[in-house]
Amino acid sequence: MSTLYLTEQYSVVKKDGESLVVHIPGNAEKGVEKRAVRVPLIKVDQVVVHGDVTLTAPAMQMLLGQRIEICYTDFFGRFVGRLTPEFSKNSLIRLAQHRAHNEPGRALALAKCFVVGKLSNMRTMLLRANRKLNDGEIENVCAGMKAVLAKVEAMELGARAAGAGNVAAGNVAAGNVAAGNVAANVPYAVVNPAVGVVNDLLGLEGAASGMYFGVFGKLLKQGWEFSGRAKRPPTDPINALLSYGYTILMHKQQAAIGIVGLDPFVGFLHSSQYGKPALALDLMEEFRPVIVDSVVMTLVNNGVLQREDFLREAGTFRMTDGARRKFLEKFEERMQTEIEHPTFHYKATYQRCMELQTRLLAKQLTGEIPVYPPLVVR
Repeated sequence: MSTLYLTEQYSVVKKDGESLVVHIPGNAEKGVEKRAVRVPLIKVDQVVVHGDVTLTAPAMQMLLGQRIEICYTDFFGRFVGRLTPEFSKNSLIRLAQHRAHNEPGRALALAKCFVVGKLSNMRTMLLRANRKLNDGEIENVCAGMKAVLAKVEAMELGARAAGAGNVAAGNVAAGNVAAGNVAANVPYAVVNPAVGVVNDLLGLEGAASGMYFGVFGKLLKQGWEFSGRAKRPPTDPINALLSYGYTILMHKQQAAIGIVGLDPFVGFLHSSQYGKPALALDLMEEFRPVIVDSVVMTLVNNGVLQREDFLREAGTFRMTDGARRKFLEKFEERMQTEIEHPTFHYKATYQRCMELQTRLLAKQLTGEIPVYPPLVVR
């Protein structure tokens, strides 16, 4: 099962039996003939509509009847909205989720797990790459991230130390952390029980992510400029790839949350605000480096994408239609890659792992397991 990406503009998708038929218009000027592509419904678990594509009412009804979510993005890949099947009837896990959100200690414990998963996987990505590169700066950053991870794991709910503000503001140099020049009692978390904001924890996560992206460019072949993470707008092709990939990953995570029946808008690490899928952002953290960052490295280092695959408009970059299709193809290939799940110890695709992690969170919220175990790769 995989995601069906509808990227051909002005296409019309119709229902035919137990299949979808995508009618793609031709282009006489370019010598492209119109064609129809049949997609058996049994192969689809999510549909992403990109730009000007029309789904007929019977096609949408069939998809929703089979509990298949439909996500809409605009021409530039920005999320617009979604059609979801009937919501889960299991209200008990959502009640448990809201209780945990309003208990500072439980919220902090879960937030720490999400950060540990993300930073551990980021560090593993760097360590893997540095086996060939043998770069001193990457080695120092790995040491710095290890020190930050130790601080995260030691955090407790209580008073803040004097230097916590600097960490929360991201004012920690990689060299200082690597050298251990961060006070042992910095930082402790301050949780806002109303919205689940863990200020100092987010500061540590931001500082470690800054270290990681500060050397991420070294993992790419020469000729690709990347000086750090720039989100809105992406100021170079690599940032455009990362931002697009994280958006698609968020869609995947929201679909997994819908399957399990949790509330995607009530999170623990990310603040719960109107319209913000905080829980999806929480759960996708540990998957960012091993899915999206890995796909970006593969596309760039293997020469699948070139500089001419990006368009520059008003200081920002976006992919061409052809580049977007290549990205989605490689992204879906990565999602279907099997790994041994570190908790269950059996083979599962990354897509299945996203659902399994969501189910593990639900079990922790309802008291079936004591601790949420993040997915950490080796």
